[in-house]
Amino acid sequence: MTPDILCIGSVLWDIIGRSSIAMRLGSDVPGRITRLPGGVAMNIAMTLARFGLTPALLSAVGQDEEGLELIAACQRMGMVTDHLYRSEDLPTDRYMAIEGANGLIAAIADAHSLEAAGDKILRPLADGRLGSEAHPWSGMVALDGNLTVALLSEIAHSPLFAHADLRVAPASPGKAERLLPLLNHPTATLYVNLEEAGLIGHARYETAADAAEGLLAHGAAQVLVTNGGKACAEGRKGAGVITAAPPPVMVTRITGAGDTFMAAHIVADRQGCSREVALAAALQAAATYVSGEQPS
Repeated sequence: MTPDILCIGSVLWDIIGRSSIAMRLGSDVPGRITRLPGGVAMNIAMTLARFGLTPALLSAVGQDEEGLELIAACQRMGMVTDHLYRSEDLPTDRYMAIEGANGLIAAIADAHSLEAAGDKILRPLADGRLGSEAHPWSGMVALDGNLTVALLSEIAHSPLFAHADLRVAPASPGKAERLLPLLNHPTATLYVNLEEAGLIGHARYETAADAAEGLLAHGAAQVLVTNGGKACAEGRKGAGVITAAPPPVMVTRITGAGDTFMAAHIVADRQGCSREVALAAALQAAATYVSGEQPS
């Protein structure tokens, strides 16, 4: 299959414990524990697939039993897995989180195999399978901050991405500053929350609109900033900043909401929607996700 978009970054198993009870340090409560395909690149790809696109995954997945199960799950969802880097020595990555009624309590991302694989995951973009230096990939690319600073810096200056439409998201606030090499990239769109925007812009922003304006002033070409249930902002160089409020919903899950927002915005952009319509579509998709409803 010819992919519509490349999703580059973490593809792993999400192990999520959720409880309807508010939790604190040391809490021991009843709830549900699930294991689902996850990782930023994977979450984005799953939403893109639900919207009818064919994403290709560029990541590292082990040849262990967990890796075989993960690839089978990706294929059932219509994703292209032919270009994954399959290491005999590296295990399949995992992410573990605990969520209570009061939000995310704690999380650990074990993405060491992706980091160890380094630029090996980009080989299909250079060897002719998806592109080469002479004929680089010219479509959309979703990148996530689980890649190392060195690899993100390489991507920012690589001729393999010279014609790509880059859509970039940090994996977490702790990895937000990894995106600094891509801040001034002329075709990069950054998807961040308010905290992540502050870390990238080295400033304290009060609102999403302030953050969008701040990152544009730092050289960003396009940026989207979310702020939980408060107004979200989209800014473009030379076109200013627009805002919109997310629909009010009862929050039942958190992990993956930002990735769903990003994927829905990518789809709307790809369909040629206006800035306002694209932002509204992304907010609605994220609201549907966090409410636990199934998207229509």
